[in-house]
Amino acid sequence: MSVLIVVPARYASTRYPGKPLVELRGADGDAKSLIRRSWDAAMQVKGVDRVVVATDDERIADAARAFGADVVMTSVECQNGTERCAEAVGKVEGDYDIVVNLQGDAPLTPAWFVEDLVAGLRAQPNADVATPVLRTEGRALNGFLSDRRAGRVGGTTAVFGADNNALYFSKEVIPYTGKTYADDDETPVFHHVGVYAYRPAALAAYSGWSSGPLEQLEGLEQLRFLERGVPMLCVEVEGKGRQFWELNNPEDVPLIEAMLQEMGQA
Repeated sequence: MSVLIVVPARYASTRYPGKPLVELRGADGDAKSLIRRSWDAAMQVKGVDRVVVATDDERIADAARAFGADVVMTSVECQNGTERCAEAVGKVEGDYDIVVNLQGDAPLTPAWFVEDLVAGLRAQPNADVATPVLRTEGRALNGFLSDRRAGRVGGTTAVFGADNNALYFSKEVIPYTGKTYADDDETPVFHHVGVYAYRPAALAAYSGWSSGPLEQLEGLEQLRFLERGVPMLCVEVEGKGRQFWELNNPEDVPLIEAMLQEMGQA
């Protein structure tokens, strides 16, 4: 089954304008833009036929082309990364069985997260959309809780049923747990990893739907599928000691740089 990875990136982020061009310093001391690091993460994934950056901004496009990325220009009217992916698919040559949305603010996404996601969707022929979830340890959960206490959005959490189909996603920490966890403790909270795998028909249908109240309240694009009754398969992935964090706020820059240093990632 052929696989296309789309890395959607926009300049006019509400929380962090210009985010894709923010530079992050790695363990070797060299700084690379967020979009470059996201592209590099996508290029590490095995079994992929093509990777493209999808953007509506010439500044991002120029920066991406400068490091050799394949760029697709999309409309400024796209409301989120899923809509941008849908438009990009219509502009690239060839047909693909699975389209992966590797969002441009997750440069620490390990290749095996995406590989396991694609394998999970392939193994479930009745599933049209899938996304990875990562069981948090106390360190990550405590970070989420600290962000919420400070009025910041840290990560997104997910709850799912016995069939592994999502019940809900939220920027609040769900499910509630009043327990205190040490950094290395396993917790019942799952971090939603901002990657999606779609079958093309589901992706095309998404763009024809208006956003619902839950999507608007949470600011989470995947809720449009749930509000329309489309199941979303949650594929549990393993951290394998690798740290994972998305760049959502300016305060995340030193955190991600510290993680790059700790992991020895250039």
